[in-house]
Amino acid sequence: MTELQKLPIDSSKTETIKILKAENKAVKMLAELKGCANLIPNQSILINAIVLQESKDSSEIENIITTKDDLYKAVSETVTKIDSATKEVMFYREALYTGFNQLKEHGFISINDIVQIQKALVQNDAGIRTLPGTKLVNDTTNEVVYTPPQTKEEIDELLKNFTEYLNNEDDSLSKLAILHYQFESIHPFYDGNGRTGRIINILYLILKHHLDVPILYLSSYIIKNKTTYYKLLQNVRAQDAWEDWIIFILKGIEETAADTIQKVKAIQKLLEDTVEKVKAEAPKIYSKELIETLFENPYCKVEFIVRSLGVERKAASRYLHQLEDIGILKCIKVGKDNLFINIGLMGLLKE
Repeated sequence: MTELQKLPIDSSKTETIKILKAENKAVKMLAELKGCANLIPNQSILINAIVLQESKDSSEIENIITTKDDLYKAVSETVTKIDSATKEVMFYREALYTGFNQLKEHGFISINDIVQIQKALVQNDAGIRTLPGTKLVNDTTNEVVYTPPQTKEEIDELLKNFTEYLNNEDDSLSKLAILHYQFESIHPFYDGNGRTGRIINILYLILKHHLDVPILYLSSYIIKNKTTYYKLLQNVRAQDAWEDWIIFILKGIEETAADTIQKVKAIQKLLEDTVEKVKAEAPKIYSKELIETLFENPYCKVEFIVRSLGVERKAASRYLHQLEDIGILKCIKVGKDNLFINIGLMGLLKE
C-alpha cells in the first residue's frame, strides 16, 4: 500500500497553464451564478429546489434510486410509509443542512463538523474508522482497486492535515479538486464517504465566498461522467496524474454552474409569471407570501399556507383550490391528505 501524501501537493503539478485556464472559466461562471441567485429575494426557494435535486443525484451515484415525486411527498410530511431509498435521500438533505448551518455558525469546517455530517447521513454513531481491513473493490471484478489508510492514528493525522488545508487562505477552485481527491482517499468512515465528500465540496464553495447558499452540486456531472471520474481518481493514485483530474473537476464546476444559472433564471421567470397570473385571475387572494410558499414547497399542503399566512384552515384550503382552478396547482390525494402540486415548478425541476 502506497502511503497517502499529505497536503499541500507540489504546485508544479497543480498550477499548470491548462489548469489555470480552466480555473478562470470556472471562477467566472460561479461568479455569474452567485449574482444570478441573489436576484431571487427568498433564497429558500432555490435552496429547497436545488438541494433536493442534489440529494437525489448524490445518492444515485451510490445506486440509491428514488423519484422526485416520492421525495416531495416525503418532504411534505404526508406519507407515513417512506421507502428506504427515499429515506436515504432525505438523510442526505438533512446532512447537507447540518453542514451548512455549522458553517454559518463557525465560519470554518472542523473534523467534528465532518463527523456530524456523516452521522446525519448514515444515521448512526460509528464515526471515524477504528478497525483495519477496509478496501475499495471493483464491483464487477472483485479486484481491490485501492487500500485506504488503515490505522486510527493515520486517519486522524490525515484528517487534521485535510481540515488545516481546507481552512487555509487559498480559495482556488483547483484546491476543491485536490480536497475531494484527498477526502475520498482518506476514506475516513465505514460508510457514506462519497456523499460526505460531495457535501464538503459545496461547503468549501460557501466557505471561500464563491457562493452564498448551497446551490451548486457536481453530482449530476459525476453521474454523466462516472467512468471518467473513477478512472481519473485512480490515475492520481497510480500515476500522480493531477492535471487531468483537476481539469475534470473544474470543467464540472463550470458546466454545472452554467446549468444551474439556466435553472435559476427559469425559476425566477416562473415566479414572476405566477405573480402576474394570480394578480390578474385571483387578485383577492394574492400575496407575496402565498406565492413564495408554493415555490418553497412544490408539493404544498393546507397546513403550510396556515403557517406562512396566519389564516384559518378553511381560508387556506379555499386559496389552494382557487389556484387549482386557474391552472397553477394540481390537487392529488395522498392517504387522507390533499397535496397541491406546483405544476410549472415541478416541470422545471424534472427537466
